[in-house]
Amino acid sequence: MSFYSGAQGSDETLQSLYGRAVHALNEGRWSEAALLSQRLLPLAPDHAGVQFVAGVAALNQQQLRPAVGHLRAAVRLNPARVDYMAQLARAYAAAGGLREAIEIASKALELPTDDPLACDTLGVVLTRCNEHRLAAQSFGSAVSLLPGRAAYRYNFATSLMFLGKIEDAEREYEVCVKLDPGQWRAHLALSQLRKQGELDNHLPRLQRLLLDNAGNGEASLYLNLAVAKELEDLGRYVESLEYLAAGKKTVALARRYDAGRDKALFEALAGGFDGSAPQDAGFASSEPFFVVGMPRSGTTLADRILSSHPAVHSAGELMNFPMAVRRLSGVGGRELLDANVVGRASSMDWARLGELYIGSTRPGTSELPHFVDKLPHNFQFIGYILHALPGAKVVLMRRNAMDTCLGNFRQLFAMESSFYDYSFDLLDVGRYYIQFDRLMKHWMQVFPGQILQVEYENLVSDQESVTRGLLDYCNLTWSADCMRFHENSAPTATASVVQVREPLHARFMGRWRRYGDALKPLRELLGEAGIAV
Repeated sequence: MSFYSGAQGSDETLQSLYGRAVHALNEGRWSEAALLSQRLLPLAPDHAGVQFVAGVAALNQQQLRPAVGHLRAAVRLNPARVDYMAQLARAYAAAGGLREAIEIASKALELPTDDPLACDTLGVVLTRCNEHRLAAQSFGSAVSLLPGRAAYRYNFATSLMFLGKIEDAEREYEVCVKLDPGQWRAHLALSQLRKQGELDNHLPRLQRLLLDNAGNGEASLYLNLAVAKELEDLGRYVESLEYLAAGKKTVALARRYDAGRDKALFEALAGGFDGSAPQDAGFASSEPFFVVGMPRSGTTLADRILSSHPAVHSAGELMNFPMAVRRLSGVGGRELLDANVVGRASSMDWARLGELYIGSTRPGTSELPHFVDKLPHNFQFIGYILHALPGAKVVLMRRNAMDTCLGNFRQLFAMESSFYDYSFDLLDVGRYYIQFDRLMKHWMQVFPGQILQVEYENLVSDQESVTRGLLDYCNLTWSADCMRFHENSAPTATASVVQVREPLHARFMGRWRRYGDALKPLRELLGEAGIAV
């Protein structure tokens, strides 16, 4: 690259500064790259590369507004660079502009490129935006361009799994761990793709890797959880729980979860929404169906049933509503919901909140009359939702408390999200469930008749009756397709990605009983709180 001749200073000095900035960027020294780019920008404001370095450095320092500005300038100055577009899409997604991220990423996919990193980055962005078919296309391109990169194989395999292509995903995961046995996440994914058998499992490989990587915290987490899953498949439940606890313990110690903090937050939510009327009527829309509840309580099942209806689109687990609340609250910080945000609820512009949320879901939610937003932790935002969108439907999934808590402890949720900090210790899960239960009782009291509570066990035992009630609540006509939700070909990116492609069954009801006295402390904790198990 070369600078235009009108820049102040010698070209040699500018080239040297720029070379240092690019090198710092490639080495991940974001602060240094940012400082060097700030020296370069006054001298060469129309140089696409300088704007790109400034934008990526800002993005990796969580300075989202300048990141978007610099990367937009880079793309405007050099619209043929797919890597520039990929980072701009990434910046938009990080800032909550999912619509803009999808538009930029889609345009980038139409351009020729020989850059596998840019393809992989686009795939990550599109996955975050719930555009899983486009993500698989982009990850596939990255693998084609650089087939020996294990991380690209992992991302491609995961996108194939979301699309329901289980055999293809399994093949890619196996290639991934063959290229790099240290791709610990891939080992866990392989264990979860199917039920393991006595003569067909990965236990010898997993236990050998555990021995060889003692002291490696990341390896301990993923390998222990993989062993736990396969032991459970073989009916060795107590032994499975021991491996599960060993794996999660390493993360629990690092995260230092504070149950009191969540207790205070949930109490603040209940106090902030006491049943008094909102300041205005909110935004008029009957499009969204919010499926909420504790993770592993059947939220994905409800989503698949609803989105099997010809009038309903599944938008996935959107972060849009929490991000809109945070934005309108005007409170700084990285947590989407805290006491400061709740404290601003009384001054919230409810109509603006509803409008902002609906607009942020476009264009993906505009083709059908309704869409499902199934972020489970929107249960915290029910007060906000029903004030901002009084025409929205809220479906609250409930499941046996012991099965729910065990399911949360068994699962490894998104590591980057603080929503799931409680899930690394079994009794912390129980404490969280107690607060969840109290908050749900509050919402049901404050918003009578506005929330449909669906019991997972009732749905399993009487599928048609409960499905009819669900459709009636959502003002949907009867569709037999909703009984065949397992034939729904839409992508899903949840922990239930494999199960939802099976017909409804009762195999997982009462799963907690298989663990016997090993779960006694959890049962006693819930019982002391008055929760029937």
